Amino acid sequence: MEFAKLIRRAGQLLLASTLLILPANFYATPSPQSPPNISVSGNLSANNLKRGRSVQGTITVEIPAGYHVNSNRPLEKFLVATQLKIEAPNGIRVGSVIYPRAVLRTFKFSKNRVSVYEGRAIMRFSVSVPASAKTGSAQLKARLRYQSCNDEVCFPPRTQEVSLSLTIN
Repeated sequence: MEFAKLIRRAGQLLLASTLLILPANFYATPSPQSPPNISVSGNLSANNLKRGRSVQGTITVEIPAGYHVNSNRPLEKFLVATQLKIEAPNGIRVGSVIYPRAVLRTFKFSKNRVSVYEGRAIMRFSVSVPASAKTGSAQLKARLRYQSCNDEVCFPPRTQEVSLSLTIN
């Protein structure tokens, strides 16, 4: 009986010492690289629109120096393409997205060149309001999915949403 208590006590001491030492080792290791703070904003050339007219829209992506975002047509299968999808209320039509011209770069993580956006990337689209549309306000929701990287590593894909307001007269 005493032997069982002694073994139990030794196990408790081992666990306690491990818990005390583990955090010190955990904090001593450098933290992994974190993804960049990429800014995504949207704009319509006019927020007030008459029925039967069109307006131009843009989504602007600001990519910090030292980072890039894969283009909408990456050249490697393992890279995630940038995709912009825009949801509009019934009747409002959104034209095809026109992506910016990508640049080709070579990075440490790939032997081949990679098609990317750097700095500021602007995506363009048109929004058409039919003559039969109801007057009032409408919300468009843009969802931008992208994968950001630096010269050594790519980060998990991310999706950011932007709301665009439109008043129909």
